[in-house]
Amino acid sequence: MDRPHNFSAGPCILPLEVFEKASQSVIDFDGSGLSILEISHRSPAFVEVIEKARALALEQLNLNNKGYKALFMQGGASMQFLMTAYNLLERKAGYLDTGTWSANAIKEASNFGEIEVIASSKDSNYNYIPKNYAIPEGLDYLHCTSNNTIFGTQMKSFPELGETPLVCDMSSDIFSKNIDYSQFDLIYAGAQKNMGPAGATLIVVKEDILGKVSRNIPSMMNYELFIKKESMFNTPPVFSVYVSMLTLEWLARKGGVSVIEKKNQAKADLIYSEIDRNSLFEGFTAKEDRSMMNATFTLKDGSLAPRFDKLWKSANINGLNGHRSVGGYRASMYNALSLESVQVLVDAMKHFEKTI
Repeated sequence: MDRPHNFSAGPCILPLEVFEKASQSVIDFDGSGLSILEISHRSPAFVEVIEKARALALEQLNLNNKGYKALFMQGGASMQFLMTAYNLLERKAGYLDTGTWSANAIKEASNFGEIEVIASSKDSNYNYIPKNYAIPEGLDYLHCTSNNTIFGTQMKSFPELGETPLVCDMSSDIFSKNIDYSQFDLIYAGAQKNMGPAGATLIVVKEDILGKVSRNIPSMMNYELFIKKESMFNTPPVFSVYVSMLTLEWLARKGGVSVIEKKNQAKADLIYSEIDRNSLFEGFTAKEDRSMMNATFTLKDGSLAPRFDKLWKSANINGLNGHRSVGGYRASMYNALSLESVQVLVDAMKHFEKTI
């Protein structure tokens, strides 16, 4: 059976070789006779897994020996909306509002202190990234979302803040492009967009920004405690961490972030060229802010949707429907998606144009 061309936004496509190794380990993990699903999270075998996963994350982000710690936790990025404020917000924080998830982050952080929305694209249904905004002094941190999966926008550059910590939700584009990750003081990302299966969240935090709030932080919300316990304060999501480790190993074998970025750019160039060329389709977002991970587009004539839907499904394409809040189509092109899969979609779009 041919595997579908999987454009799902998350949980998303992962490398086939990762699935093969993980499936073997569900039966017999590294010849132990035990499943990865039943080994103790305190066992030397799993301690080695999570240590390797944390080390690979820092390595791929080029943050080794720069004062950062990598953690694997549960709760998804949505839990980090809360944890970020718990650990960093004393008086006032600034937020860039570029989509649904940043709006949710603002809502959660508002429970802990004053939130100033520095800039927002809500006025145009989040179809662009705000620019040329002023950042006030005295912020405890500035929070941004690097890629907006629902609307298909992506930040191409980030503000220079001096002493103010920069926090970033990178759930849907972490490990996808080669940037200076040391400009961020805290990065968090749900695994299920580009790194592994749902259930684990990666946090990469610069230690010297912690321990500065006056509030008492509950144990399960405390970054410092999880650093001290090396992500083992409670039972971590064993299988999700393991598959994330396998995926990071795969990325390293492929040449790392700088190599995968070139492949991701080629995929994005291919789909956006067709969206712009094809007389039946149009994009949702400002061209300069288009996401390399999530291409959003729609039919100019919505009445043609049933015919196009039948066509792309017959081409063994999966997960192309846009988010329910915006409609249309969304081609999510995470690291493991091949250029060939994008070409299949482009060919379907071209064929559809010829039939109308």
